[in-house]
Amino acid sequence: MLFSSYVFILVFLPLTLVGYFLLSRNVGRRQALIWLLAASLVYYGWWKFSNIWILFFSTLFNYALGVLLSSTARDRLRWMALVLGVTVNLALLGYFKYFNFFADTINALFGTRWEIPPIVLPLAISFFTFQQIAYLVDSYRRLTSEYRFLHYALFVTFFPQLIAGPIVHHKEILPQFERKAAGIFSVNNLAVGLSIFVVGLFKKVVIADNIALYSDPLYAVAEAGAVPSLVDAWAAALGFAFHVYFDFSGYSDMAIGLARMFGIRLPENFASPYKATSIIEFWRRWHVTLSRFVRDYVYIPLGGNRKGRVPHYTNIMISMVLIGLWHGAGWTFVAFGALHGLYLIINHVWRIGRRDSDINNRFPRTKQWTGRIVTFLAVVASLPLFRAESFESAGRIAIGMVGNGGGKHIDDSGVLLWIWFLILLGWVWLLPNTQQWMHRYRPVVGKLLTPAIPAERLTWKPNWIWAFVLAIMFVTSFVQLHKVQEFLYYQF
Repeated sequence: MLFSSYVFILVFLPLTLVGYFLLSRNVGRRQALIWLLAASLVYYGWWKFSNIWILFFSTLFNYALGVLLSSTARDRLRWMALVLGVTVNLALLGYFKYFNFFADTINALFGTRWEIPPIVLPLAISFFTFQQIAYLVDSYRRLTSEYRFLHYALFVTFFPQLIAGPIVHHKEILPQFERKAAGIFSVNNLAVGLSIFVVGLFKKVVIADNIALYSDPLYAVAEAGAVPSLVDAWAAALGFAFHVYFDFSGYSDMAIGLARMFGIRLPENFASPYKATSIIEFWRRWHVTLSRFVRDYVYIPLGGNRKGRVPHYTNIMISMVLIGLWHGAGWTFVAFGALHGLYLIINHVWRIGRRDSDINNRFPRTKQWTGRIVTFLAVVASLPLFRAESFESAGRIAIGMVGNGGGKHIDDSGVLLWIWFLILLGWVWLLPNTQQWMHRYRPVVGKLLTPAIPAERLTWKPNWIWAFVLAIMFVTSFVQLHKVQEFLYYQF
């Protein structure tokens, strides 16, 4: 059930909100949370209810192990429980997401004919698996508290973040479910949450989905075997760069807004990554919670930057390859992660070896914009690996981008696309992000990654002007819901 669908907006969300607050007020907090849990399970099972057993098993299994890890004092038993928990979680993820990929790879390498029936990927398995691995590791480290099963189950299944993140941490979310104040209806929370949701809906439906109508056919040309022209190749690359940006940014806003309507704050997951002035900064801003998970539970345990430069760079590469593989079961995703690992290593080497020149000291804004443009172009150049279905089609886009392509494949309406690109580039580089213009109302849990904007006229206020602007955005989005596409991150 997409956030950007009529059934969600007109039926599921109003019923869930009204039932939650009515039960919380008139019956009890526990009953309201049970209602929210039941609604989240309905939301998850809407696409394919038979897969809900995987979510049930994962939640029960990890909660039981977490209790064991927190309660027993026997170190050997605790270590065995942790190893069992991580192994089972990764095995479940590996079977559903990567088994066909590994089988196809073995067949290609050794010429075997190992035929595996296609395995349907359960929604959100990457997200709820990573969340619970973090919970088990923290339980082993004795960093968790004793949580009730109802609260834990909601931590895993809470529908705003269940399908495509953010990857929430137990210490951020579980204490909020335990607060009685979260069950008290607040006009402020509803207004803030609804405003953030509408902005996200606009980004997704009006911007991201319409860009895809231009960029997808260009990738189809490459898939069919043609090498696009220079203009078409860059239109495809830039088109997908803006498509994935506004799709993911829109989803993140919608998730944060939905949770806020229920009095829950989610972590920031998207912080104007195209404003980054380096690849290091880019990965601190793009899919923030995934980068945080890999940093805390892969990169640092491997040794981080504490064991010298070569191990440091090795740890970076391992972490980024895993991030690439997390995004999809394909060698193009592995290559995407490895390329960004190389980007990060070059960035670290550059930081170590550079010496600030006079122009950097005299013209800091020149330095800032140079870094921003170079970073943006590096990201755009890497995205064909992320979008294309094969190395061959990604290679054709890359060949076209350096000017060795064939004829053009889009008509004169493509001029409008380039005008659109310029407008969107101004949006992502110059305008404040959602968290910045909502900063007065603490839109996310924790500290904002981007500073509050000084211009008060761009700060959201509960007044008629903002209500009118958001109403226009909502109506514009609502009338286009019939042609909406699913979120890109649903496939992960």
